Amino acid sequence: MAEYQNPQHEPGSEKRLLLIFLVTFIAMLAAQPLLKKYFPQPAAPQQQSQPAQTPAASPATAAAPAAPAVAPAVGITKQAAGETETVIENDLYSITFTNHGAQVKSWILKKFDNEAQNGLLDLVNPTAAAQYGYPLSLWTYDETLRGKLSSALYVPSREGKQTSPTSITFEYADQDLSVRKTFSFDNSYVVTVDASVTYKGVSVAALPAWPSGFGDQTTPAFYAASAIAYQFNKTIERLPTSCGMFSFLSKCTPISGGGTVPGPFHWAGPTDQYFAAVFIPDDPAAAGMVTLRNPIALPRDPQKPDAKETKMEVLGAAVGNLHGPTSERVFVGPKELQVLERVPVPGVTGADNDLNGLVEFGWWGIIAKPLFLWLKWTYSHIVHNWGWAIVLQTLIISIALLPLRVTQMKSMLKMQRVAPQIKAIQEKYKKYSLRDPRKAPMNEEISALYKKEGVNPAGGCLPMLIQFPFLIAYYRMLSAALDLRHAHWLWIHDLSAADPIFLLPIFMVVSMLVTQRMTPQAGMDPAQQKMMTIMMPLMMGFIFFRLPAGLNLYYAESNLISIVQQAVMNRTKLGREMREMMAKRARKKDK
Repeated sequence: MAEYQNPQHEPGSEKRLLLIFLVTFIAMLAAQPLLKKYFPQPAAPQQQSQPAQTPAASPATAAAPAAPAVAPAVGITKQAAGETETVIENDLYSITFTNHGAQVKSWILKKFDNEAQNGLLDLVNPTAAAQYGYPLSLWTYDETLRGKLSSALYVPSREGKQTSPTSITFEYADQDLSVRKTFSFDNSYVVTVDASVTYKGVSVAALPAWPSGFGDQTTPAFYAASAIAYQFNKTIERLPTSCGMFSFLSKCTPISGGGTVPGPFHWAGPTDQYFAAVFIPDDPAAAGMVTLRNPIALPRDPQKPDAKETKMEVLGAAVGNLHGPTSERVFVGPKELQVLERVPVPGVTGADNDLNGLVEFGWWGIIAKPLFLWLKWTYSHIVHNWGWAIVLQTLIISIALLPLRVTQMKSMLKMQRVAPQIKAIQEKYKKYSLRDPRKAPMNEEISALYKKEGVNPAGGCLPMLIQFPFLIAYYRMLSAALDLRHAHWLWIHDLSAADPIFLLPIFMVVSMLVTQRMTPQAGMDPAQQKMMTIMMPLMMGFIFFRLPAGLNLYYAESNLISIVQQAVMNRTKLGREMREMMAKRARKKDK
């Protein structure tokens, strides 16, 4: 049988194939120097963007560096491919973070409503934040870098809905910039913030910010009530948008946009009438604050198409370490005493180690704060309605001041008895001018007469002087007490706002007219008394017209109780004697 031969292999083909491979290999080795000299080298493959961590990833895993430690990594990046959101919830709030800028889009307080938003209160001011920045963005002195920090797509350690206690880390890196922001949450209104920024190998001061007011600011009055406050030990400073017409009476420094307030301070940040976002630095000595102030146009009232655009100022602040990475806590929540007293502020000397200094009761705080604590106790233990609590408290205050009204009436009666003698002394010196030295003895004679008869000229004004601080303190209490916000009473839906139908201001004016007519005015000309009887209530009505309904309730009820007290006193021996003397004086005046 003939030997089988494979037609695909000719004799000697293996040797020729090996020779071809050998020649090709030698040619490639010889060509390497020429290729390096005349042709560019291909670029090294760039590392792919790191995907977002899964919700189950721990903060430690999320913080692990993506690149080997041996290479500073020019060209290595850490950035997300698209925008994602993470929601952190507890019983107090629901915070929505976006990885676009690693900042907050929504900060809803679950225990507070917003009638303008027809739902729960969102502390993020949507109009202002869209223009000037969202909460917990980073502020730097370099405007270009600031814009990049707020627009970059960070890689979050968690996505979706999370329940506190938990934490979330956002990271971003490119050829020049490396950013890391970590937020930790518990079951309070306090959030722990750690932020570090490195630019071209140098640590940069980047301050966490609350730049654009609050979501409850829907009217000019709420914008006007905003301020920036800070405290170091027992010293609290409040920077308003403007100092007002009486600024010369007190030390006042209005806020300048972009101004730096160096530390030390234990807490600092923007506030409005009822809410605050204050930062509590871990290192008060290294802390600084940048004040932010920007114009904003309020939306026109849809029911008033011809209304002019209202322009206001929106306040914010950035607080952190001016020399490197920042580690601090931020309180975002209600200015409610029982809440603020549970937020510890270590290192404070000479003052309470908490945030209760955020509640401003003003000059009359020594009266306003005890009044509020008493009112809150009445609400909690006796009547579970703030309006009826005010009614009960006003009744007790008016009864307590009754002895002063009796003293006032006695003093006025004595003034009426010595009025003819005082008039005789004044007639005696009538011919002399005020600058004439011979008129000086007139005051000496009048003072001697007062002393002889036991008359105190200021006695008639004493009850009014004592009631005045209570009135101012009540106003400050109602302005500062968050508890009365949206508190209902009968037809009034908010005791901290004006009466919607102005019934209480009208009743206050009418009751004041009646009180004035029933109360004798010693030493006053009857014509002047009639004029004051009309002018004073009208002036007070004009002032109280738009003031809180709770304050009008207090004043109107005080007048009503005064009417009852005066009616009873007019039937006593003292009251009858007073009326007879006033009538006798009026008849003499007519003659």
